[in-house]
Amino acid sequence: MKTIGRTSPGRQRAGGLAALYLAAAYLLAMPFFLLVVDYPDVTDPVRKVVLLTSHHGSMHVMYLVTYVVFGVVLAVLALALHERLKGAAASMMRVATTVGLLWAFVLVASGLVFNAGMAAVVAQYPSDPDRAVSTWQAIEPVAQGLGGSGGELLGGLWVLLVSLAALRTRELSRPFAWFGLAVGLAGLLSVAPVLNDVGIAFGLLQIGWFVWLGIVMLRADDRREQVLVPGVEPA
Repeated sequence: MKTIGRTSPGRQRAGGLAALYLAAAYLLAMPFFLLVVDYPDVTDPVRKVVLLTSHHGSMHVMYLVTYVVFGVVLAVLALALHERLKGAAASMMRVATTVGLLWAFVLVASGLVFNAGMAAVVAQYPSDPDRAVSTWQAIEPVAQGLGGSGGELLGGLWVLLVSLAALRTRELSRPFAWFGLAVGLAGLLSVAPVLNDVGIAFGLLQIGWFVWLGIVMLRADDRREQVLVPGVEPA
C-alpha cells in the first residue's frame, strides 16, 4: 500500500510561504509608518497632504506591499487553511474562509483606493493646494475604513474562527490554537472605540501567529495525515 496525504503538499507549502510573507509585511510596515513617515500621528489635513507629496513614491510602494499584495497573499493562506482544517469542521471553515477572503478583498481595495487617491492629490497640490486637501479629506476615510482603522473586525474574526476549527480538528497544535484565540479576541475587542488601541496588540500578536503558522504549514509534508490506498504497493 502507498500512503497519500489528504491535503495537497503544494498548497500547504504555498500557505506556509504566504503566512511568512504576511508576517514580514507587518514587520516592514510598522517601522515605516510609525518612524520613517509617522503618518498615523499626523492629524492636520494640510500636513497630511504635504507628507503625501514628500513621500509619494515610498508610500505607494508600501501600500502595494502591505495592502494590495498582502490581501492577495492572505487569500492564498485562507484557502490553504480551508483545505487543511475542513475535515471535522467543514461548516466553521466555510464561514472562516468566507471571512478571510472578504478581509483580503477589503485590504486590496483599501490599498488601491489609497494609492489612486494619493496620486490624484499629489498631482493636484502644486496648482490648487486647498482643493487637494479637500479631496484627500474625502478619500482618506474610505481607504482607512476599508483598511480596518475602525477596528480589526474581519481579521480578528477570521483568526478566531480558524483557531476554533483547529481546536476541533486537532490538525494544528492546541497551544497554537489557544494562542490564535487570544489573537482573534484582541482583534474583535479593537472594534470598540474605547479599545481601538488594542488593534496595535492584535498586529503585534499576529506577527507571531503568522510566523508560527508558516513554520507549521511548511512542515506539512512530514506531519500531514495519511490515508491508505488499497491495491497500491509502497514506493
